[in-house]
Parts: sequence; structure tokens; C-alpha cells
Amino acid sequence: MSVLSKQYFHDEAAAFEFVESILWPTGPVCPHCGGFERINAIKPNPEKRVRFGLKHCGQCRQQFTVRMGTIFEESKLPMTKWLQAIFLMCSSKKGVSAHQLHRTLETTYKTAWFLAHRIREAMRSGELAPFGQGGGGVEVDETFIGFEPGKPVRRGYQHKLKVLTLVDRDPGQARSMVVDDLSLATIGPILAANIAKEARLLTDEAHHYITPGRGFAGHDVVRHGADEYVSREDPTVHTNTVEGFYSIFKRGMRGVYQHCSKKHLHRYAAEFDFRYSNRVALGVDDQERATRALVGVVGKRLTCRRPDGGTEAALGT
Repeated sequence: MSVLSKQYFHDEAAAFEFVESILWPTGPVCPHCGGFERINAIKPNPEKRVRFGLKHCGQCRQQFTVRMGTIFEESKLPMTKWLQAIFLMCSSKKGVSAHQLHRTLETTYKTAWFLAHRIREAMRSGELAPFGQGGGGVEVDETFIGFEPGKPVRRGYQHKLKVLTLVDRDPGQARSMVVDDLSLATIGPILAANIAKEARLLTDEAHHYITPGRGFAGHDVVRHGADEYVSREDPTVHTNTVEGFYSIFKRGMRGVYQHCSKKHLHRYAAEFDFRYSNRVALGVDDQERATRALVGVVGKRLTCRRPDGGTEAALGT
């Protein structure tokens, strides 16, 4: 049987039940007062507007659904389409464009674009634990993509958007961030905050890694300028893991998304981080990956600013 034939992809009541089982594993919790003892389900009234998953809290006497406090809040899009979109974005190695989503889900392009950004926000882990704990190896590298707004195109990379990525070898996790420049003042604090002192730092010969590298237990360098991609003395010294991450990142950004402004790039980077850190090689299949993304929807409501300065939260069809 196909994964896409599961009932929660097609039946709204089943979709709400599935989301509730993930976000409320021990039972419903009222988002208004935090109560959970006196919560009752309100049966849909076919004669009025049907609200699936509607609950009533006996403590604060408020109504709520599992949508509240999540990226689904104030969305008019059926939960089934939300779950379909989450699965498509989690199972596609290089991502799914908003145009593809709007054609597949039969929504407007505007809805699909906003929907995709909300899902990327759910994928953003916000994990702050330093990489390389216990003396593990952490590969660090940077890549360039797109164009910095307002900067003239010249030789070199100054006019390009810059993404710095750390890959923790042992757990196979990736963490990317958009940086304004590659100066020591920018790179140093990022490495210090995201890598444990006992870690082994692995980079290329770029100068902005030399001084920060002294703050770790070890700093090994592979010299790409000399056509060295794996150290001749120690074959564990290389940055091929993070380069492999970038190969997927760039294929997705150039082949699928094609263009991205700087103000949204951090969410696209979080999307690729999430899929890389929850890949099949680590024992996470497509369904489990989608479930992990669903766990991240809580507390990450994202609104869209209108040209008149207001905010727009609802997603139509």
C-alpha cells in the first residue's frame, strides 16, 4: 500500500486525530490555561460550520483545537493538505518548490509559498547544544550562493550570499547559518558558541579559521589550494562530509528553488539541515522524518506582513 493512501492524508477527522496523537501523546491540553483534567470533545454539527477536533476546557470554559499555538493556527487550509505538504517537503531530498506544491495541493501559489515557509519554520530545531562533545570531529566550511542585495557584482565572493555550515561527524548532524561576511569577528564567535572546546575542528586552509581553531582541542587542516582533499598523513582529515552536504544544498537551491532572497535564506538552510540530520543513513525514513517535523510545529506560528504594515495569518485555498 502506498504511503500517500493513509487515511489522514484524505480524511479531515483522521488528520486531526493523527496530529493530536503526535502533539498530545498523553491527552489534550488546553492552550489557554494548561488544564487537562476536564476536557471534552465537541461533536461537529452538520447544520453549522463543522470544526473538526474542537475541544472544550471545563476549567477555563474556553474552546480550542490542536491548531492553536502551532503553525496551523488561523489557517483555513484543511489539515489533510497540511499533512500532505509536510510529507512532500520531508520526503523530497532536494525540496519541493512552491509552484509544485500549489499544483499538487490545488491551492493558490501565495498559499503554497506561505505554507512552505511555515513548514520550514517547524523544521528549524533551535538546538543550542555544542557540536563535538566528547572530543568528536566537527567539519566547518562555507559556501556562496545568490547575490547580496545592493552590492555590485565583482570578482571574488563579496557580492554573494554566504552560508556557514558545521557538521558533527559522530551523530551526523548539520547546522547552517547565514553570515554577512567571513571576517574573524564574525566567524570566531559562531564557532565558539556552537562547538565544544574538547572538539576536533576540521577545515580547509582559509585564514578565518586559524585563530578560532586555537580554542579547540585540535585543529586539522586540509589544503585544497594544493589539490589535497584528504590528508596524506591522516585520512580522517578532510571536509568531504560538509562538502557532501553542500552538494545537496546547492542542487536544491539552484535546481528546485532557483532564487532566494537573503531575508528568507536562513529558513531554506534550516530545511536542508533538518533533512540531512534526519536522513535514511541515520535510520530515519520518510514517515518518521515527517513525524519529527510535525513535532516541531508547536510555538512557531508565522505571520506574513502585508504592504500596509499589518499582518496576514490565514491561509486560503
